[in-house]
Amino acid sequence: MKTINAQRLRAASAGFRALFYEELAGRTTIWPNLAMRIDSDSPEETYNWLTGFGQMREWVGDRVIRSLAAHGFTIRKKDWEYTISVHRDEILFDKLNLVRPRIQNMADLAARHRDQLVVDLLIGGFQNLCYDGQYFFDTDHPNAAGGVQSNRTNKQLTRESYEAAYAAMQSLRNDEGEPLEITPTHLVVPPQLRARALEIVKAERTGSGATNINRDSAEVMVLPRLAKAPTSWFLLDLSRPIKPFVVQIVKDLEFVGLENPEDHNVFMRKEYLYGVDCMDNAGYALWQLAYGSTGEAA
Repeated sequence: MKTINAQRLRAASAGFRALFYEELAGRTTIWPNLAMRIDSDSPEETYNWLTGFGQMREWVGDRVIRSLAAHGFTIRKKDWEYTISVHRDEILFDKLNLVRPRIQNMADLAARHRDQLVVDLLIGGFQNLCYDGQYFFDTDHPNAAGGVQSNRTNKQLTRESYEAAYAAMQSLRNDEGEPLEITPTHLVVPPQLRARALEIVKAERTGSGATNINRDSAEVMVLPRLAKAPTSWFLLDLSRPIKPFVVQIVKDLEFVGLENPEDHNVFMRKEYLYGVDCMDNAGYALWQLAYGSTGEAA
């Protein structure tokens, strides 16, 4: 007579958990390259960034204290989950090979979760505010040294617009009027612009046969989720400890199960429930490290 005893259920559950974490560890994610990880023990954190990057100065007289800016931004955690059901008969008749792909898929979705958060920040950067009260990608970020600075264009991705964006990032100054010395490291594009991006920064020669002066000036990063914004493209400086974005983690990804024989789902529907959940969110850090284009204008 077929029965699910405690030993068989524990073995199945342990196998599900081991498979999930094994698959999760084997996934490559891109968000650590784009964002700083901030571990938090609060529902929200407020970030008051320095007014500028600043620089070392000759110590004459008293130290000059770089005070925190009066403005800042708050990231509030969000709760996320993904849950599957495993029918009793799949365990009873040892059909775990049918469950395995669903556990693997759960791990894949969990691994891509924070990638999606950060890529959506890129897409939304033309409409969402950052710490200085301007859109993250904007043409009039205020500068304490006077005037405004831009990290936005609407130009399509061409050799000329790439060079203009590159020069604009390298020309940015801090609140003391000193160059920030930013050098873009990555050209980030949707799949639709992959070929054009590679032609701009990887080809030895231009279409006219001239030497390509932009060759190897940046790495091309193709993000499939950017397919939602097929004309947009971005230049990022990812070489610094501070990144353009923040991923704030309150509770890391955790595999959980509702598998007690007395649980309602088991009693009523003969289903064991397994899922992953976490508490986190992502937000904007320093606009100076990113330049974006909607790519809508010729």
